[in-house]
Amino acid sequence: MAMIRYMGTRKTPDGGVLYVFIINGQQKEIRESALKQYPGCYDALPASAKAQIAANRAWLSKL
Repeated sequence: MAMIRYMGTRKTPDGGVLYVFIINGQQKEIRESALKQYPGCYDALPASAKAQIAANRAWLSKL
């Protein structure tokens, strides 16, 4: 099982959000759309980050 720790978020120059994790001792910056490619990362997010992702998905579904 991978050791995953959420460290925070970082903005990209184009206004996107990267979620910063430490996975098995290595820092990874993961886009919201790629979270499902890293098992356990979504579960490691705090409730506030999960709520923001849910809000983003709800907004996109209205387009």
